[in-house]
Amino acid sequence: MRKLTVSPILKSLVAVAIFLCSIGPVAAQEKPRVVAVNYPLQYFADRLLGDSADVIFPVPADVDPSYWRPSIADISMIQSADLILLNGAGFATWVDRVSLPRTRLVNTSMALKDRFIVTESITHSHGDGGEHAHEGLASYLWLDPMLALAQAEAIATAVVARNLAPEAEVADRLAALKSDLERLDAKARTALSGAQDVAIIATHPRYQYFARRYALSITTLEWEAGAMPTFAELAELERRAGETEARILIWEAAPPEEALVAAQSLGLHSVIFPPLAQEEPDIAFDAALDRAITAISNAVSQISGG
Repeated sequence: MRKLTVSPILKSLVAVAIFLCSIGPVAAQEKPRVVAVNYPLQYFADRLLGDSADVIFPVPADVDPSYWRPSIADISMIQSADLILLNGAGFATWVDRVSLPRTRLVNTSMALKDRFIVTESITHSHGDGGEHAHEGLASYLWLDPMLALAQAEAIATAVVARNLAPEAEVADRLAALKSDLERLDAKARTALSGAQDVAIIATHPRYQYFARRYALSITTLEWEAGAMPTFAELAELERRAGETEARILIWEAAPPEEALVAAQSLGLHSVIFPPLAQEEPDIAFDAALDRAITAISNAVSQISGG
């Protein structure tokens, strides 16, 4: 019987074909990667993309994303992303110090510049993060649900333009997200209508867009989130409460029980209102904002009833 011979070229082609078949399933499982500089943008992108992409928010849970300092590994990961979602308005100061691929950057507040709120310059420090200043622009845009919707729309446009998800699916998901945010806004306008005549103090300057949207009067302090205020800070709170006749104190994060008692002794109703740059445990963005709106509304009701 004649022996069948195979040429070296054919052997090489077969080997290449086998290799390609072996890596095909792995390559097919790879998804586009989207990186967001804060939790709200991650939440919006997740809602819009579904399973079409991996959406990453790389900031550790115990770090303020406004002042996070990415490692070299973090920067490398971000630079390789298919889409990088920026908040704009001066949020995430590291962005200005890192070389990022311009074609993959999306500033989600680009269309909102005429609605930015200018803030005063106040220099202070947070724990070991060193000194920094709250200056230039208020950046927590997403606390106004309608500005949050504008950011979500910018993400949807970028996702479709880069073909990261089917256009029809993105449109349907955006419509659902829009409905949720508009419902939240409608609830806030009703629930907080009685709060417009109640002076409020906040322990940190995060709530400018929320206050403007619902015509609230909010005076701000510069307290460490979740920490027990010092005697000097409590004295400052007492002075501010006397000047403004404030009845509600918004805490950025839940403080020790003694702090709540101290606020109550000054006639202040405490409300925990996380500004949501980081995800709250076991609750989504819209539900967390809904909870904060309800808490303020309940405090106003207690004041009115008293």
